Amino acid sequence: MGYVRTALLLAALTGLFLAVGWLVGGQNGLVIAFLVALAMNAFAYWNSDRMVLSMYGAREVDAAAAPRLHAIVARLADNAGLPMPKVYVIENAQPNAFATGRDPGHAAVAATTGLLNLLSEEEVAGVMAHELAHVKNRDTLVMTVTATIAGAIGMLANFALFFGASSSSNDGERSHPLGPVAGLLVALLAPLAAAMVQFAISRSREYEADRIGAEICGRPLWLASALARLHRGAERVENRAAEANPATAHLFIVNPLHGRAMDGLFTTHPRMENRIERLRRMAIAMGQAGPWS
Repeated sequence: MGYVRTALLLAALTGLFLAVGWLVGGQNGLVIAFLVALAMNAFAYWNSDRMVLSMYGAREVDAAAAPRLHAIVARLADNAGLPMPKVYVIENAQPNAFATGRDPGHAAVAATTGLLNLLSEEEVAGVMAHELAHVKNRDTLVMTVTATIAGAIGMLANFALFFGASSSSNDGERSHPLGPVAGLLVALLAPLAAAMVQFAISRSREYEADRIGAEICGRPLWLASALARLHRGAERVENRAAEANPATAHLFIVNPLHGRAMDGLFTTHPRMENRIERLRRMAIAMGQAGPWS
């Protein structure tokens, strides 16, 4: 059901993008919007991983530079039937992690020094299994496409203000469907609707990555314990790079931003209590007892 929900939400986001394109420029606007979406997604497909790793100053490490982390990722990748991804470390005190890459053959996982210093080996394994689940599900590509379309909707919505202000073409006929009031409404509501769909997709993929990550490492409570500690750590320690680039917040295993919205429609991550409870129920179903064993 997680995959079906994601597909429906992506379809809704794409439909919203095309609708805004039509409202801004009629049939020509719709075609232009579609071509812009294709171009932006093609660029994001080939370049998003390098851009985000560079943004956070990630440093690639091998088995000699980070033996514990590298060995954990190698073991989990084998469990998941995935190629060994590139492994990166980010010099950042906030405990967090993310995955990126356009497909399993070009994937990377990154962990902050704050995470590596805070968590036990079992908890690190739970986190890396979650990130490999994102790779296995191709969530990194899905969320890149989602963010690109949502950004394009915002751009078109800004154009709506200008197009809506122009009332007619040279022959007296309207050159686009918008009037001034409609242009203002599109400019205000379209980005809001796009953000809501984008956040819903992000929350859906996080739940699915928790579930599959727990299966990859075989111990749901390792991940549950890690999530609880990461959540508390991220609340205490600021991630300045993430605060400067809030559009990347959805990539991280826990929300890196301190200016969080209320839980619900406007959050990129599910409620932590809900994530942990799902993992605990999963552990019980697998016959694993104890608080975090």
